[in-house]
Amino acid sequence: MNTSTATSPYLSRRDVFALGFMTFALFLGAGNIIFPAESGLAAGETVWRAALGFLMTGVGLPLLTVVALARVGGGLTALTQPLGRIAGTALAMAVYLAIGPFFATPRTAVVSYEIGVVPFFGSSSGGLLLYSSLYFALVLHLAINPNKIIDRIGTLITPVLLLALAVLGGAAFFKPAGDVGQAIAIYQEEAFLQGFLHGYLTMDALGALAFGVVIATALRSKGVQSERLVTRYSIYAGLIAAVGLSAVYLSLFYLGATSQGIASEAQNGGQVLAIYVQHVFGPVGNLLLALVIALACLTTAVGLLVACGEFFNGLFNIAYKYVVIFFVLFSWLVSNQGLQQLIKVSVPVLTGLYPLAIVLVVLSLLNRCWKSSALVFRGTMLVTLVFGLVDGLSAAGFSAWVPEVFSRLPLAEQQMGWLLPSAVVVLVLVVIDRYQARTTVT
Repeated sequence: MNTSTATSPYLSRRDVFALGFMTFALFLGAGNIIFPAESGLAAGETVWRAALGFLMTGVGLPLLTVVALARVGGGLTALTQPLGRIAGTALAMAVYLAIGPFFATPRTAVVSYEIGVVPFFGSSSGGLLLYSSLYFALVLHLAINPNKIIDRIGTLITPVLLLALAVLGGAAFFKPAGDVGQAIAIYQEEAFLQGFLHGYLTMDALGALAFGVVIATALRSKGVQSERLVTRYSIYAGLIAAVGLSAVYLSLFYLGATSQGIASEAQNGGQVLAIYVQHVFGPVGNLLLALVIALACLTTAVGLLVACGEFFNGLFNIAYKYVVIFFVLFSWLVSNQGLQQLIKVSVPVLTGLYPLAIVLVVLSLLNRCWKSSALVFRGTMLVTLVFGLVDGLSAAGFSAWVPEVFSRLPLAEQQMGWLLPSAVVVLVLVVIDRYQARTTVT
């Protein structure tokens, strides 16, 4: 039931920007900083075409997800309603567990340790244990009271993160390491597609499915109860975050493209950034990079845990604080398995889930184009699930188990073989839906 806007206060401009900054910080994990630098290094003179493709999937898809969630009230459960209770709940649980305690949340601790601590003190299992213990203690402190998340992240932490990013991004444009380099062969042929795929691999659409409820909860903690205002402010927050993310991505793409002279042998974006900051800032640069990565990982971890706490609290009626404490402890245990093991296990699972998330959001935004949501949603999501599982098997190294016909599909090599079949099924089901609706009327 809608609450009258008369009893639902409007946010001040300061609170709107704090909400937007919080949303920006929730999305900006370590991968969002590393991937653009890596892609920019490879793109060379095709940097802006690659960056455009990256922005479509690294910014556009998460923004559309926030809008879709805002339209249905901010929760993934409402978004999956056309799938039916069992299928919708199963998908929501899979998403929350994947981006929460199983993979994404532990990875924030390990990545921040690898980039922010190891360069200074070296790597050891004891060092990771100590760091992860302190890290998750701070995460628990910030996540245990979701009503204060805007003040703690949007007002306190994000401005520090923005300042550090502004220094790094400003240096990229005003003090580049060299001229824009040459594009590697694959970028010379398909720069836009490669950027598109790198943005796709950030997995931010999955994160956005969880963060919608965090934004809605933060708004209600400020007294905003009207569904119309929750939707409006959620979209404002998404737009502010999109602008901030775009600025970060463009500067990091340029940083990578102009760093070939010093970082041509770098194996990943983290190494590109480490070499650049050392080159431009000296030893202080390593501290700057450590600060950026630590804050980016911290805010993302807090957002993910708040989202998981809210979801499982509502699903099983277990007190929010107990859910968060359990997931913090679980994430702490998983994080101490090490980064390589986490990546090895998580990539196939996330590769299989991500197509489902994209299709779910697109169908939700187009929901007014048909009469029977159940028909279109269930049929399309079932086909996407099959092809997502195939992509997941390929990502896990089990390509031999996949029938050859799947490997012949367009974009199958890029683990996007689901795209064409899903689009065809949508069109067929929409035609069937229109026919059934017309038959019912006559």
